[in-house]
Amino acid sequence: MKKILYVVLDGLGDLPCRDLGGKTPLEAAETPQMDVLAKRGRLGLVHTVGEGIAPESDIGVISILGYDAMKYYTGRGPLETFAAGLTVNDGDLAYRVNFATLGPNGEIVDRRVGRNLTQAEADELCKEVNAKVKLEGAPATFEFKNTIGHRGVLVIRSLKGKLSSEVGNTDPAYGKEGPLGVALLKYENKVAKCAPVHGHERSRKAKLSAQLTNEFVDKSHQALDACEVNKKRVAAGKLAGNVILTRDGGDRLPKFPSLSKKFGFKFGCFVEMPVERGI
Repeated sequence: MKKILYVVLDGLGDLPCRDLGGKTPLEAAETPQMDVLAKRGRLGLVHTVGEGIAPESDIGVISILGYDAMKYYTGRGPLETFAAGLTVNDGDLAYRVNFATLGPNGEIVDRRVGRNLTQAEADELCKEVNAKVKLEGAPATFEFKNTIGHRGVLVIRSLKGKLSSEVGNTDPAYGKEGPLGVALLKYENKVAKCAPVHGHERSRKAKLSAQLTNEFVDKSHQALDACEVNKKRVAAGKLAGNVILTRDGGDRLPKFPSLSKKFGFKFGCFVEMPVERGI
């Protein structure tokens, strides 16, 4: 049987750098093994999602696996939540989240807690949130789980009807265009208030989804700000993981056709990040 090894170097693209003589970091790097592959293979360029669209990891991987991201994609949140082992029913609101650092004046000091949050620390922060936070603004529950480093997932479930993914992010560095997450070049460095996206301002489901999201972010910040893990980190000169930023919410899992049926191969994968595992 024919075998294919499909290797994806996510995030390798870059811009020319003056300090590297006008080369990109990849052009300037010593890459003898990749050079051999390039000489023996074929080279080409592809717009993975569409011309003019800088893809995030999720829609990029979906597209290069042969799926139409615009047709199947339902948000990064459901993918990462599924990968973390949590259930996402239709009408649940699933987010990808980050632990972040909020300063005394409401400014975001670091969106990833300095990238040095240990797994043990993240586990304790997760326990603190699940033990101390209760949603009371409307009949609802949530599941929160940390995954790798500063990353985590959140599922909010209404006890009276379904929720909607047509809400914005509280992570100010990312906007939404339809279901797609878009990295912003400029943004106010404060926790954004979750609100229904344009065209859904009057939606009852979207307004409830935004309300519950804001309640979770506010209450989890209060719990995290007072917890022992963060007090120890601050005493050690590290940043506190005292706020949770939500983004890329989705209200259902995508329904991908089977890769095996689509291409006639048996597939397996080695991945690190939750989003690729979810896909």
